[in-house]
Amino acid sequence: MKLVIGLTVFIFLFASGLTFAVEEAIPNSPALPGTEQLLPAQPAPAMEAVSAPELTKIDTGDTAWMIVATALVMLMTIPGLALFYGGLAKRKDTLNTMAMSFVTFCTVSVLWIIYGYTFAFGTDVRGIIGSAEKLFLSGVGVNSLSNTIPEYIFIVFQLTFAAITVALASGAYIERMKFSAWLLFSVLWMTLVYLPVAHWVWGGGFLSKLGALDFAGGTVVHINAGIAALVGALVLGKRREATLKPSNLTLVVTGAGLLWFGWFGFNAGSALAANGLAGAAFINTNTAAAVAAVVWMFTEWIHTKKPTVLGLASGAVAGLVAITPAAGFVNIKGALIIGILAGMVPYFSVASIKSRLGYDDSLDAFGIHGVAGTLGAILTGIFADPAINETGKGLLYGNPGQLITQLIAVGVTMFYAAAVTLIIFMVVKVSVGLRVDIEHEINGLDESQHGEKAYSL
Repeated sequence: MKLVIGLTVFIFLFASGLTFAVEEAIPNSPALPGTEQLLPAQPAPAMEAVSAPELTKIDTGDTAWMIVATALVMLMTIPGLALFYGGLAKRKDTLNTMAMSFVTFCTVSVLWIIYGYTFAFGTDVRGIIGSAEKLFLSGVGVNSLSNTIPEYIFIVFQLTFAAITVALASGAYIERMKFSAWLLFSVLWMTLVYLPVAHWVWGGGFLSKLGALDFAGGTVVHINAGIAALVGALVLGKRREATLKPSNLTLVVTGAGLLWFGWFGFNAGSALAANGLAGAAFINTNTAAAVAAVVWMFTEWIHTKKPTVLGLASGAVAGLVAITPAAGFVNIKGALIIGILAGMVPYFSVASIKSRLGYDDSLDAFGIHGVAGTLGAILTGIFADPAINETGKGLLYGNPGQLITQLIAVGVTMFYAAAVTLIIFMVVKVSVGLRVDIEHEINGLDESQHGEKAYSL
């Protein structure tokens, strides 16, 4: 009860504080329709909501596609990620692992409409954060548009991105973190890390103005979550049984398949329209994932003498992660190269580097999402083809400055995510504690945290 009351107080204090800050910063500057910054990384950026006759009108084809794309991205968290992570966890921790993804989607869904959307996509305030003009979706109605789709659809589409980003980080914390600690962490992390970074890149913030390219979430989603995973793993320390022994590979493959399926909404949906760019992102997504899965399999086969099913699934996810920032910027050759590298670089980060450095990233959230996300973000600066998307022109097409811009965006995201995540973990540790008792870890978090078992056999 104390935790619930504390979270409620925090949410309203935070929202009120930012509202005051925004009013102080722009006391005489009411929001003007259609004046938000265009996002270079998004071919169809979100605009300030206006009634249809003033700017454009709803496109039913775009709207239908974006409703489907939004549902696909929701599917990625529950059940996709929940099954993928749950199958990877030990049997005694399966339900707890799945619950972390499930409760995250529910929590973010509520916070996003209260204040998340406006601080991520509201009118830019000095390149740092969105304004508080749309708290509780104030001013958004059935006739509000974001380009050619209802603003309500854009809001929920972005909500699904925020939810899966937070949930991804949980893969590094499983089998030893208190459920109450995860709840508090997820609220604070979405608020203090995800929202600012999403605004910087997609909401007209300073990285957007700098020209950083991130079509569907290389920096905002995967680097962000990957760095949070690494920092959390270091703070939490190792599990008593720091090994990856999947309890149910059938669930892992099912979850990976649902992630792949949902990723079409994740990447192709980021075109925000039913058009040729969505088609390019769609085929690039499938190509990179398939290539990375095969390359990971052969790399593992050579390295360990066995081509595992887990390796196939991991390679596919790595390919999906790496192509995410580039999906709407590169041609098919670029997608092939990104897929090849995504099948090799993350594999060695998981199979070799992790053991040498000694950190316990339980399900390789950093090794796959952090490493492949960084790889994809940098390669976007090399392979971005203006023939695919005129807003992106990479090194190979005569713009070496784009690579520098990508490196800056990656560095800024890493530094900010690491610093604030560390602070959040310290706050959570003082507030509710981080790790479960030793006996609870030995017996499993399903029973100790939830009083349930995943399997009654």
